[in-house]
Amino acid sequence: MSSLFLLFLLHITIAAAAQLRPDLYLSTCPNAESIVRGVMKKALIREPRSVASVMRLQFHDCFVNGCDASVLLDDTPTVPGEKQALSNINSLRSFQVIDEIKEALEMVCPGRVSCADIVIMAARDAVALTGGPDWKVKLGRLDSLSPWLEESNEIMPSPRSNASYLIDLFNKFNLSVEDLVALSGTHSIGQARCFSIMFRLYNQSGTGRPDPAIEPKYRAKLNKLCPTNVDQNVTGDLDATPRVFDNQYFKDLVAGRGFLNSDQTLYTFTQTRSFVKLFSKDQSVFFKAVVNGMLKLGDLQSNQRGEIRRNCRVVNKR
Repeated sequence: MSSLFLLFLLHITIAAAAQLRPDLYLSTCPNAESIVRGVMKKALIREPRSVASVMRLQFHDCFVNGCDASVLLDDTPTVPGEKQALSNINSLRSFQVIDEIKEALEMVCPGRVSCADIVIMAARDAVALTGGPDWKVKLGRLDSLSPWLEESNEIMPSPRSNASYLIDLFNKFNLSVEDLVALSGTHSIGQARCFSIMFRLYNQSGTGRPDPAIEPKYRAKLNKLCPTNVDQNVTGDLDATPRVFDNQYFKDLVAGRGFLNSDQTLYTFTQTRSFVKLFSKDQSVFFKAVVNGMLKLGDLQSNQRGEIRRNCRVVNKR
């Protein structure tokens, strides 16, 4: 582990209950959560994939110096943003949905609702609106004053990551093996790029051969979607029901039909396999676990100074 990552971890805390609490905006912006959900409903109708993309922003934001909306900041002439990070570039999307939510909130209660809280509420709504569980989110985060590009490159896992690496990474944030598997289940909705699986299809572990864990008929389907000469920004479904938040993702892993290496490895690795099997058989247990994981992820906070941005893409002018 690098010294940068060690230093970074010193700045991450688990938010105390007194700092974050449900219904924070009841007196200052009572319609905040309904406004967020209303915009998310419109985004779902306009482009179903967009809500899955918004949901992923929570993970990419909270793992890098806590949930502070740093991932939303655009590049400036002197400071590149986290959107240029290796795990984010040409991958994270639907920032315009966050813009729409912020604009709607600013019209009603300007300067009240942080972009960091918007990400948390919108991620919850992405799950609920596509058939998954609903839950009360804790609110009260501030927005960062700068992005954390170097930290993002250091921390965020690759689609090539295996379960052993992911277990160790999540453990550093006080997230358990069950949390890892449950949060990976958010891949129940959405798509990913061919770029993320080319090595699995054609050169797994430098062998010049495909990943043997891929079920043969599914591999043939992926070969057709992502031939060697494909535009690697072409996307494929992360599970067989990419518009419905359910436990099909885990059923697919059991059958050898995981899209990403970091997904399928959860079944091939002994320490995570039992949770994959459990969630594949009992959707209600998965739903309970994913809510718990999302709440714990949302509790990751930085001790850095912050603000409530007026525009989620830029820090406020001083």
